[in-house]
Amino acid sequence: MKVLAEQKFSVDSQEELARFAKALAHPTRLEILRLLSNQSCCFTGDLVEALPIAQSTVSQHLKELKNAGLIQGEINPPKIKYCINKDNWRKAKLLFAAFFE
Repeated sequence: MKVLAEQKFSVDSQEELARFAKALAHPTRLEILRLLSNQSCCFTGDLVEALPIAQSTVSQHLKELKNAGLIQGEINPPKIKYCINKDNWRKAKLLFAAFFE
């Protein structure tokens, strides 16, 4: 039990970690992040072509990842370009590493 007491997270850190974990809790969102990590950015249509699901479903997964702060979107009408939010990605890695220590 001493180990658990030593690794307390602040409430804010716990909430942030939970938000990241929820976003990562679906295989399609993991695949989207993998695809985005292999390039600087890409458009929604590129992701739709790479995934075997409907455009509306891809959009919903992108929304979840964006709400969690793991990706960011830039609107270039009529398209939206997505890329990994490097600051929050780094923060997520640190929070998960600290949690699993």
